[in-house]
Amino acid sequence: MSLSGIDLETPLKFAYWVPNVSGGLVVSTIEQRTNWEFEYNRKLARIAEDSGFEYALTQTRYAASYGADKQHEATSFSLALLMATERLKVISAVHPGMWHPGVLAKFIITADHLSGGRAAVNVVSGWLKDEFVNFGLEWLEHDERYVRTEEFINALRGLWTQKEYSQSGKYYTISDFTLNPAPLDVPGRPHPEIFFGGNSTAAQAAAGRTADWYFSNGRDIEGFKENIAGVLAAAQDGRTAPAAPRFGLNGFVIARDTEKEAQDTLREIIAKAHRPAVEGFAAAVKEAGQSTKDGKGMWEDSTFEDLVQYNDGFRTKLIGTPEQIAERIVEYKKIGVNLFLTGYLHFQEELEAFGRDVLPIVRELEADLARKNGTELRTDLLPVTRHDGAARHRADLAGADLAGANA
Repeated sequence: MSLSGIDLETPLKFAYWVPNVSGGLVVSTIEQRTNWEFEYNRKLARIAEDSGFEYALTQTRYAASYGADKQHEATSFSLALLMATERLKVISAVHPGMWHPGVLAKFIITADHLSGGRAAVNVVSGWLKDEFVNFGLEWLEHDERYVRTEEFINALRGLWTQKEYSQSGKYYTISDFTLNPAPLDVPGRPHPEIFFGGNSTAAQAAAGRTADWYFSNGRDIEGFKENIAGVLAAAQDGRTAPAAPRFGLNGFVIARDTEKEAQDTLREIIAKAHRPAVEGFAAAVKEAGQSTKDGKGMWEDSTFEDLVQYNDGFRTKLIGTPEQIAERIVEYKKIGVNLFLTGYLHFQEELEAFGRDVLPIVRELEADLARKNGTELRTDLLPVTRHDGAARHRADLAGADLAGANA
């Protein structure tokens, strides 16, 4: 495999889905030791930033659906998590059509200042028709939703980076508007990061032109190679973002001592699927991939089993021993993945175990891959973890003992 053009020096980044929605991340009656309320999530966020995670993504929903009967609003929940952490970047998922970009831009600026420059957004074009229609909001056909999203992202970036910003579009018109203060000046970051997701041709094109990060539902390696190619092709034509797009992929993690244990857990999740909820979700998402002009998009070929994890997380196949999962993750790095967005059955304990058991192997494999290709992994870019802090503390104590012995 040719690795030309692949960034082997920058360590992979890891994120997790914030369970601000009841019912966990699989639509199944299997036990999920996961809680949607704030106290659980505050502890989880602190575990995450101590375990090597750099990002958290807060889900946006308004109408309870596909197995969830409760949910917290994404932007306010994200702000609370930012206030409860020190290093974690928290991404708020938002829908154009529910927000005006100027109002959201102002909210994120405030969150950015309060958190020391750690606020980000994930712009979601929207697929759940009932949420819009029952709110009395305009429901657009599939590709037109991405026209609106592209205008929305351009407005966010313009308002964050320019004074007296103006934009005249089909959906948003802004005249000579300046937001003060601006977002914080963070080295290496021109403005709060803009994530954007979708598997369709229209989504890939919009991401290629405008987004800092392209997010995808779970995909196998060949499938995600196609997505990356589509985004990069669009980026060659009229890209408005200040740097090349980066790529994030969803994956549901089942790490166990043996591959059999991991596969048995997957089979149990699917065997205990909440069938009416999964089937209802399958009917709702026909408004996504299957409604596109070319039949390509999110969930266009998802099976019932895939939809038990509602963002196709099983398809990425992060299921097995820590060694197997780490090897799979690095195979994705070889095609251009920069970030993994992960979900778990039992969030607090399994996320912590991922940081302890999987990430060290990932880092070793990344370093080996870089060296074999004539470069070095930028270990200075690795996030600080609880394990790093313990190692440094032991080194400090050893240094103090040595100094005392030599005094």
